[in-house]
Order: sequence, then C-alpha cells, then structure tokens
Amino acid sequence: MSATPTRAAIASVCAALLLGGLKAYAAWTTGSVAMLASLSDSVLDLIASLVTLAGVRIAAQPADANHRFGHGKAEALAALFQVVLISASAAFIAVRAIERLASGEVAADPEAGIIVSVIAIGVTLLLTAYQARAIAASGSIAIRTDRLHYQSDLLLNSGVIAALVLESVLHLRGADPVFGIGIALWLLWGAWHAASDAIGQLMDREWPEEKRRAFIACAAAIPGFESLHDLRTRTSGSQDFAQFHIHVPASMSVAQAHDVIEALEARLEAEFPGTEILIHVDPEGQVDRPGEPLREANELGGA
Repeated sequence: MSATPTRAAIASVCAALLLGGLKAYAAWTTGSVAMLASLSDSVLDLIASLVTLAGVRIAAQPADANHRFGHGKAEALAALFQVVLISASAAFIAVRAIERLASGEVAADPEAGIIVSVIAIGVTLLLTAYQARAIAASGSIAIRTDRLHYQSDLLLNSGVIAALVLESVLHLRGADPVFGIGIALWLLWGAWHAASDAIGQLMDREWPEEKRRAFIACAAAIPGFESLHDLRTRTSGSQDFAQFHIHVPASMSVAQAHDVIEALEARLEAEFPGTEILIHVDPEGQVDRPGEPLREANELGGA
C-alpha cells in the first residue's frame, strides 16, 4: 500500500489514540507527573494529527472562485489553534509539577509507566518510518511537520522512563516533577516555533534568503532579459508562490518576449516544482517605482 499524505495522517491519528489510551492508564496508575505530561502531549498529538488530516485534505482542494490562491493557509490557522492548546497544557503540567514538589508525593507502580513508555517508543518508531515514506512520495509539509513532532516524542518518552527510574527505583526524590517541568518548558518552546512559522505564512513572509538566492541564480541561467527586479515570494501550506519583473530590450517583439518567459518558467518549474510563478515584462529602461530600491533593485547583481 502506497504511503500517501492522507494515509499517513490517518496512521498518525490511530497511533495517537492508542498511545493516549495507554498513557491515561499509566498516569492514573502511577500518579507520575512526567507520565501526565506525556499523556498531555499524546492528547495534543491526537488533536494535531486530526488537524493535520483536515489540513491535508483542505489544502489539497483546488482553487475556487472564493479562494483563487488555493486553501493552503488552512494549515497555518490550524497550527495557531494547536499553539493555544499546547500552551494551556504546558501551564497545567507546570502547576501540577510544582504541587508535587511541594507535597513530596512519590509516583507509584513505576513498572506500568516504564512498560507503557517502551510501547510508545516502539509505536512512534513505526509511525515515523511510515511517515518518511509518505514524505518521500509526496513532499507533504504537513506530514513532515507532524513527523518532527512525533520524533521529539521519542525523547519525551525516554524522559518519562528516566524520571520513573530515578525517583522510584533509585529513590532520587523530586526527579519526576522536575522532569515534568522540563517537559512543560519543552512544550512551550515547540509552541513558540509553531506560532512563528504559522504567523510567517499568514503574513506572507518571504522565502529564506538561501532559497531566494537559489531561485534568482536559476533564473539568471536563462538568456534574453536584462534584469530581474521586484521579486516577491511566499508560501501557503505546501504551495510556493513567486512573482517578479524582468527587463527585455525595447526592440524585442511580443512573441520574442513570450519565448523568454516560457523558457524562464520551464527552468524555474523544473528546479522549484509546484511553485506558481508570475512574470511581468518591462521594456529596458522602464522604472515603475522611482526611489524604491526594494522594488527596482536588480536581483541579478547578487546571483
């Protein structure tokens, strides 16, 4: 069976349901704050996986009369929703951990927590391997992001095992709530990065500079135009967009200019597949926005 983004998202939902059920039992049995934090993360994984599934399906819809640029930004909106949940969960875990430190309460039945964490690591390894196949086949950004989240869960589950062993087996008091606080801080760090990426897409942030320079260098390899300026780039979900102006000799015919654009588009689409490209032609010497270097500076000078 081929690993499509939709199937990978469904597998992610199933894994989150299984792990959430196991960790709920372990958290109730052990009373471990670290296990409670891991359970909270699995609940968030489930929500994230459901959102990823919805995002993949919505983003795959073609542009329509009301969304001419497609539906890719649905993924960024979903990510911001996840950030709110992650932040609330981290605050709850931190409060519970501080209460445990103050009371000196010790986790019970550590074996159940350790066994569940080992099972969670095994399930996560299988899921991330399947997600890797889907990413290789489709290049889905939504699945790639989901996979990164599950890869970090491997460290999280290892931390739960370490906390239970240190506190309940080696009798190092306070290890469990300290690990819980560490996990809460890690969740907040992940929420910050997720919010930054989502807001960047919603605000139409430019591509990373390295990617922009590679795009310009690719365009520069095509002859027939004098300069490239007013380059604007953005990403919406898994869809990239790029638009720019080029100067061509004033003596060039419309048909000749069309041939230059066709060659440019073919080269750029081969190197940046799936990118929607819009090119505007200006006659040599034309200045649309005098005194605006951001719009008029020749990008080929740095290629």
